[in-house]
Amino acid sequence: MTLIAVVEDEPSISEVVSLYLKRAGYQVQLFADGLAAQAAFSRQIPDLIILDVMLPGMDGFSLTRSLRDRSDVPIILLTSRREESDRIAGLELGADDYVVKPFSPQELVSRVRAVLRRISKEEKSQPDAPVSFPNLSMDPQTRVVVAHGQEISLTAKEFELLYHFIRHPHQVFSRDQLLEAIWGLSDYIDSSTVTVHIRRLREKIETDPSIPAHLQTVWGVGYKFEP
Repeated sequence: MTLIAVVEDEPSISEVVSLYLKRAGYQVQLFADGLAAQAAFSRQIPDLIILDVMLPGMDGFSLTRSLRDRSDVPIILLTSRREESDRIAGLELGADDYVVKPFSPQELVSRVRAVLRRISKEEKSQPDAPVSFPNLSMDPQTRVVVAHGQEISLTAKEFELLYHFIRHPHQVFSRDQLLEAIWGLSDYIDSSTVTVHIRRLREKIETDPSIPAHLQTVWGVGYKFEP
């Protein structure tokens, strides 16, 4: 049975979320603070984590950063803060989705299903052979990316986005198309998510991020990858 961890310090929220997840057929672990969750995850990583941003012991951003150092486990952040800067911060750390309170428990379950469906599809697909371009190479099997002779660290979403572009050179994708292809949640996630990840990728792989040679903007349409 798929194991989902809910890290939330408000009992009323965690109990409702747990109830809906169990009704949907998932096994649920509950944690009320970040440090307890971190200790448990060092022993066993669940299949997906629903993580509140404001937590005692260790906040959700810090726990996300800690997890991303060793795991690509899907993470859905929960927060009562609506500022775009908070959403961007979570996505830049590698979160898969960002849900603002108050929210519909049924919608949250739908997001969980969508993320797990995408992960399952990725795991079933066979990785392609390594690819190499001037100043950039990628090995999909080992997930190693080298830019300008240096191995670089990418979050799971950054890797998937770059890999998608590399598999479709010269093809222009709108932000909505990229949301659907990488996040599978185009109806839920703000399109600024794509902008944030493109900017982060450019900072990591381009010689001059302000004049990108690979990840180029097609004004009024979207983005494309030029080898």
